[in-house]
Order: sequence, then C-alpha cells, then structure tokens
Amino acid sequence: MLKKANLLLLICSILLIAVVQPVTAAESKTVKIKVTLTSAELVENDHVGNEWYTAAYVNGKEVQLDKALTLSLKSTDSLTLKAYAEEQDKIPDKGTSSTSVKASSITKTVTKSIKVTVVENRGRYSGNAAEWKFSFKIQKA
Repeated sequence: MLKKANLLLLICSILLIAVVQPVTAAESKTVKIKVTLTSAELVENDHVGNEWYTAAYVNGKEVQLDKALTLSLKSTDSLTLKAYAEEQDKIPDKGTSSTSVKASSITKTVTKSIKVTVVENRGRYSGNAAEWKFSFKIQKA
C-alpha cells in the first residue's frame, strides 16, 4: 500500500513539473518593444492659454518627439503611456492622462493616442478647456 502511494506521489510530481515548467519559461520570455512619440498637438483651445509645456512618458521614462525608446519587457508586462500638458502662466493649468498596453498584444505596429484635457482655473475664462492629443507608435524592435 505504501509503495503504491509513493509511486502515485512520484507520478503526480513529475506531471506537475512537466505542466508548470513550460508556463514559467513562457512568462520569462523577453520582448523588445520600440515606442515613438509621433505627435503632441493642441487640437482645441477655448481661451486657456498660448504658452505650453508638454511631456510624454513610457513606463516612467520620458520620450521625446520622433525619438524611439526601446524597452526590454517580459511578455506578461505592460507598457504604461502617460501624457502631460501644462499651460504656463502665474498659476499654471495642468492636465494628465495615461493608458496601458500589454506587451504580448504588440504583434504588429500599433498607434495609440491619449487625450489630455487642461481646464482654465482662474479669470474670466475659468472652466474653459483645451485638449491635447498625444500619439504613440508601438512596435516590436
């Protein structure tokens, strides 16, 4: 009886290792993803301002317009795209937005856009808004 239990335990252990090991190997696969900020454009401005600062980030790293940023990620990781716009005056108006893309979903070139809304916080145009559109090109490197 004890030999049968030990044999059963051994068979179950072998099967468990055989099933779990390929999953672990797939999770650790590294993929290189190239992200390019292709545009940051002011698409609407209802009296919010004329002087602006903008920035875009991929996984916390700043990306410059038309400059590619290459990242090595696990296939289970995600890319976090973040966009920021600030109207510059004595009391700046700010807006930010972000989105995520799974690295495993990047099988061909993908274009992702983020809209950022900046709302005027003072003066006679208080409550008016400006809208920015940031576009990113994402592809395997």
